[in-house]
Amino acid sequence: MNLEVNQRNLPLFEALASKTRIQMIELLKHEQLNVKEMAGRLGISSAIVTKHVSQLVEAGILATEVTAGKRGTQKICRLNMDQATLLFRDAPASAESAEQPYNHYTSSIPIGQYSAYHVKPTCGLASETKLIGMRDDPRYFAEPEHVLAQHLWFASGFVEYRIPNYLTGRKPVSSLRISLEICSEAPGYDENWLSDIVFSIGGVKLCTWTSPGDFGLTKGKLTPQWWEAFNTQYGLLKTLLVTGDGTYMDGVKLSDVTVKELPIAAGEEILLRIESSDNAVHAGGVSLFGKRFGNYEQDIVVTISC
Repeated sequence: MNLEVNQRNLPLFEALASKTRIQMIELLKHEQLNVKEMAGRLGISSAIVTKHVSQLVEAGILATEVTAGKRGTQKICRLNMDQATLLFRDAPASAESAEQPYNHYTSSIPIGQYSAYHVKPTCGLASETKLIGMRDDPRYFAEPEHVLAQHLWFASGFVEYRIPNYLTGRKPVSSLRISLEICSEAPGYDENWLSDIVFSIGGVKLCTWTSPGDFGLTKGKLTPQWWEAFNTQYGLLKTLLVTGDGTYMDGVKLSDVTVKELPIAAGEEILLRIESSDNAVHAGGVSLFGKRFGNYEQDIVVTISC
């Protein structure tokens, strides 16, 4: 990433003008930490760490996500940039080719932190320790504890997520990558339960992927012990990639929709919708898994490259 030394980038330079904030960056080079963990290692209060984190996030150096902790929620911090080159003079036009071909940022979105939904039974939510509300009652998708969900499922409808937008508008988006653990939703489970699942960005349909089943014969590697054996246990790790050539799922082209057709721009809301329709050829629902449920230790991971 190239940074011009000018007043516009002053927040970043100010964020680096602190021994404590530099120490925090050093701590986060090789692992993600929550605020309390950083406070303990630095020997300062969590309140002070929180102020420093806010300044580093505002400068674009750090990114945070709220996840379930042992007692309530916790804010996990990670580095949001790998490197930066300071430009003290305007680079000549011929030097543009020496810049990195793209910059990118990655966001990890917990499956319970949807911003909108409309679901029909069978449906439900589960954290790593308990059911959230009652099964097959869509009203509990509005329960405040839904942010703690590590597994959610619905027979039809959608969930929608806000993707953090750190774009500056200086370069066009070249690709969008979404990785998540997902499968169909059958009553109980059914290994051969097909489901046509639609992915959209900002109202633009990317593709329809057909999930082969709802998996429950064996327990997921991360699925809690309290979760009953006759339920869905895990999903498939799928990677959706939108480029200038089209939309791909695990390298297989599913549509001609390109990244240029998506409403992704600096300062604008980026919405990801995951949907299963009653009218689909294979109306088989959706099951999603967080990093403490299923087989894969991750949430919905979104990478935007420029």
